[in-house]
Amino acid sequence: MAAINRLACYSDPADHYSHRVRIVLAEKAVSAQIIEVASGQCPPQLAEVNPYGSLPTLVDRDLALYEPAVVMEYLDERYPHPPLLPAYPVARANSRLLMHRIQRDWCSLVDRVLDARTPESARVQARKELRESLTGVAALFADKPFFLSEEFSMVDCCLLPILWRLPQLGIELPRQAKPLLDYMERLFARDSFQASLSATERAMR
Repeated sequence: MAAINRLACYSDPADHYSHRVRIVLAEKAVSAQIIEVASGQCPPQLAEVNPYGSLPTLVDRDLALYEPAVVMEYLDERYPHPPLLPAYPVARANSRLLMHRIQRDWCSLVDRVLDARTPESARVQARKELRESLTGVAALFADKPFFLSEEFSMVDCCLLPILWRLPQLGIELPRQAKPLLDYMERLFARDSFQASLSATERAMR
């Protein structure tokens, strides 16, 4: 009997970009083979489907996708329930803009802290900027159960992996960030988020 084609995701168990894709998979209850690949490694099977050997990489039969945002939007369209982007163009564009801002304002700082090549002085500055920026927007989490939304969305999928890594980054949020801390407590307890965690990520806290 021929083998059944199966959705596969090559994933770095420690990387926040891979984590966001695993959250989407878990939120949609999509059965996928998670193939863990450590950062900097590229097994032959990955090199065959992705010329860059980058992570995460999603393989769906003859299709291979390897840009996190592209992978996430493909999964949202391929498995439409529950939807993680709004149906209407203006709201959808606003969500994409929020994801861009998370990438530009926060992910860039996270990447700087985690990069072993970053000088310690630059790490200290990046930690300070990230802590102050998150604290500064904490009030935005007070009014709605999710990040600026009544529904769990792809924006949360991008944000949660960063917040989960705050202890690893050496960042502790102050008490005045309580709305954000409450959001973290609620969302970290979510079944889909717990299902998305690798063993490496569980050990971060």
